[in-house]
Amino acid sequence: MSKNTVSKRTVRCLAFEPKHLKDALALSRQAQWPHRLEDWSLTLALSRGLVAVDAGAPEGAQVVGTVLMTPYGEDAATINMVIVDEGWRGQGLGRRLMDEAMDLAGDRPLRLVATTDGLPLYEKLGFREVGAVLQHQGEGGSAQFAKEDVAPAGRDDRTAIAALDRQAFGADRSQLLERFADVGSFTLLRRNGAPVGFAALRDFGRGQVIGPVVAPDADGAKALIGPIIAANSGKFLRVDTTADTGLGPWLADCGLRHVGGGIAMRRPAPTASAPVSTPASAAPVSTFALASQALG
Repeated sequence: MSKNTVSKRTVRCLAFEPKHLKDALALSRQAQWPHRLEDWSLTLALSRGLVAVDAGAPEGAQVVGTVLMTPYGEDAATINMVIVDEGWRGQGLGRRLMDEAMDLAGDRPLRLVATTDGLPLYEKLGFREVGAVLQHQGEGGSAQFAKEDVAPAGRDDRTAIAALDRQAFGADRSQLLERFADVGSFTLLRRNGAPVGFAALRDFGRGQVIGPVVAPDADGAKALIGPIIAANSGKFLRVDTTADTGLGPWLADCGLRHVGGGIAMRRPAPTASAPVSTPASAAPVSTFALASQALG
């Protein structure tokens, strides 16, 4: 269907339900995204969202756009999986989906990872660039890292993992972490016997993704990621890090080459006067790898 024959009056925005997942998967494949049906299903289970439906399509209702809003309590939310069918682009449908998703988010501070093409729209909506996301992937090989006290995490470690993630991310993502524990595994870093970092590993797209990774410093992050790469040598792995972590060159040396990324954006932009609240006894930790570009 050409753009000239599309009528905006035939578009309806409906609540995103599991019955829409197969159509959403087709849209992500059209956009050359690697997501499997299972990846869509996991993200939808953590989110609220909408689909844009072409009710006038000859074959009946047809999904021509998607958006999800993933809330983390009242502290933050990510806007993600924003896709518009290529035959409907340039007609304001992306803006309409974003407006709907922002309404769902309410007063929560928002985060997203933008493409260069999407940047102008997000800037118009009040999002501001806060960094660069670097996508590294490939068949991992040898990894050089300092040996530390790193071991598989158990169920009893989940509270500590959630607390470390909240300290680094700035919002409670317990539900997301519990879902990741159901479908993947966690590794815990201890120093002086205390948990100070973790890494998650789960199936995603073409292989597996390492993230989130939270640690007190880059050496700790490497100590968490390195054994995972070594244990999965020759298997397809992906890590989404940020430029400010400095992990990019090391990941490339490990066989995970830089293949692209995105622009980290927030609305409103964070300020230096609004640090994340952490217990006085807690050492500072940072996020060295995202859960995913969609989930932050």
